[in-house]
Amino acid sequence: MAGMLALVIVVSPVRGADKLNIVHIVADDLGWKDVGFNGATDINTPNLDKLAADGAKFTQFYVQPMCTPTRAALMTGRYPFRYGLQTIVIPTAASYGLDTTEWLMPQCLKEAGYKTAIIGKWHLGHADKKYWPKQRGFDYQYGAMIGELDYFTHEEHGVLDWFRDNKPVREKGYTTQLIGEDAVKYINAQDRNKPFYLYLTFNAPHTPYQTPQEYIDRYKNIEEPTRRTYAGMVACMDDEIGHVVAAIDKKGLRDNTLIIFQSDNGGTKSKMFTGQMADVSKIQIPCDNGPYRDGKGMLYEGGTRVCALANWPGHIKAGSTVDGMVHAVDIYPTLAALAGASTAKCKPLDGVNVWDTIAGGKPSPRTEIVYNIEPFRAALRQGDWKLVWRTILPSNVELYNLAEDPYEKNNLAGDHPDKVTAMQQRLEVLAKEAAKPLALIYMAQTVMKATVPLLPTDEVFYTDDDADPTPPKIGNAH
Repeated sequence: MAGMLALVIVVSPVRGADKLNIVHIVADDLGWKDVGFNGATDINTPNLDKLAADGAKFTQFYVQPMCTPTRAALMTGRYPFRYGLQTIVIPTAASYGLDTTEWLMPQCLKEAGYKTAIIGKWHLGHADKKYWPKQRGFDYQYGAMIGELDYFTHEEHGVLDWFRDNKPVREKGYTTQLIGEDAVKYINAQDRNKPFYLYLTFNAPHTPYQTPQEYIDRYKNIEEPTRRTYAGMVACMDDEIGHVVAAIDKKGLRDNTLIIFQSDNGGTKSKMFTGQMADVSKIQIPCDNGPYRDGKGMLYEGGTRVCALANWPGHIKAGSTVDGMVHAVDIYPTLAALAGASTAKCKPLDGVNVWDTIAGGKPSPRTEIVYNIEPFRAALRQGDWKLVWRTILPSNVELYNLAEDPYEKNNLAGDHPDKVTAMQQRLEVLAKEAAKPLALIYMAQTVMKATVPLLPTDEVFYTDDDADPTPPKIGNAH
């Protein structure tokens, strides 16, 4: 929330080997219940489970409903509706990216003396190098600029999307394993006297559903073939995370390294949001969000409440649970405070410092979640109340009490008209602060180039029979 004061914690000035290292791991389209620490019974994730058991797991860790918006929120500490990245992902053919006037996390930490690296998926701008990670504060980059790519050829529709420090790389290997191996090499090469920030972003288990045969063979007990492959993808990612943690241990940095793990959005439930690298018309979508409603691309809990954990020996109590609300925008100010970094160059942050909630079990300073602000839909949580508002005709309003109904089964809008009105008014205020969605502008301009223009270039309207409409899929739904 703009203007909200962040919770202040005291961070002693530290230098060299005493300064905190940060490893922030992001999975892609991972279902809430597709990890052992959230109850998965058919997929084994022993390394993630150990991190959770030795640290804290989150019960209310929120993100945006799709990839690009969440990654933008992590990098800026600001909701993506403020700079136009709130709608879908950046399409492959689009030329826009994350506003270069935003002061990003790696820039902030770099000024505080950190070495910074991104290993894995970026997807915050690819058509112009001014949007690439090396131009946005990362000292080192390896991986994909977009993110939906063949796991073995590293190509999207025949075009290579695999780079190291802005240069294309052609190499053999499965992307999940290559990302893990590169992260291990990076950790081994670090100077113990200089802290590092590693943004480790797997493209797994996003489509296309591919994994080495040895991982498929691990799950012969799973009859459904796509779920079997998906389980292998998650298991491979877990193995690589285990290798990364082992490298940190071997380097003697484990007690001085904070590890955060999360998914970028809920697991995919609708084939509309699987991407365009493979034909999914005849397969069963394999993701499991447990009891939460719906999944990726939607404003319900299944699309926005994700599996997450934090681990820092001696600082986060083993076996603890973080029950307070935490949003992706909170990671930036929290890490900056821990690193002793200044956020003075940032635009007004929506994120708040939640370290005392994570490490001390104190109530979260966050009382509001903005799920998203788009011209055709919006959603807001205030305390236990959540409003989902379809704004285009036929309009629809849903109100839920998440304390009593976390699975969003009972629409209480008709019983609490005053609450609905108040939350709609709040959304109207936020909508007036919002930038126009760059994806909608791009789609309108694309349509106008191909057909007789019937709409202004910055307005696109949608109709959908569902209660929560979504834009048509153009480009890749990463």
